[in-house]
Amino acid sequence: MQTQILVIEDDELLNSGLCYHLQKRGITPFSAYGIEEAKSLLEQEHFDLILLDVNLPDGNGFDLARENISHSDVPFLFLTAHNLEEEIIQGLRFGADDYIVKPFSVKVLMEKIQTVLRRCSGAQGQKVYTAGSLSVDLENRIVKSRGNVVSLTPTEFEILEVFCRNRDQILPKVILREKIWDRKENYVNEHTLSLNVSRLRNKIADGEHEYIKTIYGLGYKWVGGRK
Repeated sequence: MQTQILVIEDDELLNSGLCYHLQKRGITPFSAYGIEEAKSLLEQEHFDLILLDVNLPDGNGFDLARENISHSDVPFLFLTAHNLEEEIIQGLRFGADDYIVKPFSVKVLMEKIQTVLRRCSGAQGQKVYTAGSLSVDLENRIVKSRGNVVSLTPTEFEILEVFCRNRDQILPKVILREKIWDRKENYVNEHTLSLNVSRLRNKIADGEHEYIKTIYGLGYKWVGGRK
């Protein structure tokens, strides 16, 4: 199946230019010039990646990410003319894989897109993930440490799976809550998340490897058995 990317950008020249370069790389692009048009396409098509402008004529890209994109497994990159630290942090907290400030090099952007697609394709397609002394069978939901089965609750396994599928990416607490609880309309506070992450940490700990790293002020990051 051919890779599909949604380009949400109201600048028609930039939108068409990005689509042209994506097509040259064998990717099928879809164009949206506003929030409502993007929502319609998101309902109709499956996308492997989304390029999302922050400032759109009928709304804010941050709102679209929070309400319609961040709870899914589709990676996305923000495009913006603003180089404000607060906005960059906000974008990353919503789960964006990167925050691209205009003007940018199209060549560099295309390489970043390919990097994200390779990483996500590998994570989604992998059935058994190994790191350090840990083995995670995503299909059969079996976790082993040094060959011994680790007993996890369904919630703990879901958290672990999110980390495995988004390794080396900072996962803000709000995004983890949305992926694990909010999408089921079971809303919890940060304390519940922290408690579950702490229990998961203790269960997979082996004394030699660090698996989940706390990024203070942001969230957590899976570091794959590295110290």
